[in-house]
Amino acid sequence: MPLQLPEGSRFPRRGEESESLPISVVAEFDTMVGQIAAQGERQRLLEHFKGYFCGVVGAAHSWSSNEGWAATDLSRFMREAADNPALFLEALYDGCETLRATGEYELPSVDMLNDILREHGVGFEIRPPRLVRLTEPVVRVPHPEPPPTLAEDAAAIVRASMQRAEDLLAQNRPREAVQEMLWMLESIATTFRGVTLPTGTIQGRYFNEIARELRSAGRGTTLERVVEWCNSLHGYLSSPTGGGVRHGLDLNSGSPLSPEEGRLFCNLILSYVTFLMAEHAKLS
Repeated sequence: MPLQLPEGSRFPRRGEESESLPISVVAEFDTMVGQIAAQGERQRLLEHFKGYFCGVVGAAHSWSSNEGWAATDLSRFMREAADNPALFLEALYDGCETLRATGEYELPSVDMLNDILREHGVGFEIRPPRLVRLTEPVVRVPHPEPPPTLAEDAAAIVRASMQRAEDLLAQNRPREAVQEMLWMLESIATTFRGVTLPTGTIQGRYFNEIARELRSAGRGTTLERVVEWCNSLHGYLSSPTGGGVRHGLDLNSGSPLSPEEGRLFCNLILSYVTFLMAEHAKLS
């Protein structure tokens, strides 16, 4: 069944045009089509998709002179079609589903297509038989840059964790997103182990121990307050009757996190992590 578009997508009025698809998204889908075409008679499959994208830009579909030109022409039509994201996604989806009906090829799932859209912040989601325009912007967890005092492999872990939380929020999985951010907070705390402070060297191995030592060393400073807030939030989210994130949810009296609560807690934790990374850089 052809994909049904949001009203007004096919003939948008002036000033209502959607933002063009990022070139990185177009390139990723172009590569995907090439992988599909590799499963059979390559030019015929490229022409199959080219026909759909020609329709988006209002061009007549004619076969290219050879396989190489078919790939080049398809890429060009895909780039032109990116000016109307809804029609672009309709062409891609319908092209895939027509082939899927033959049972001859392995095609990308709808979830895979939506993952790509989500990763690039595209404000559409495919929910067969409809293409849905997201009414809220794609939720993003802003990414502070880990300080150079963290070893490169540790910095890579931090970046990967922030990306994971961002993806989980976008998938409407707030508990798992907050859980990922808590893990990152606990991991950042361990970087203070071995740091020398006026009160001595940090010796604790676990979050609560390290937090206690940091509070003692930072009395009367913003660090003391931030660590205190981190401790309170960590305790609340850990409790089965609080956030129910780390030690399970009390099924008798607890309430699962809502998407709004998930966004709030992720952003709170991120603000604390950003501050602690800056403090780590100063202390190191």
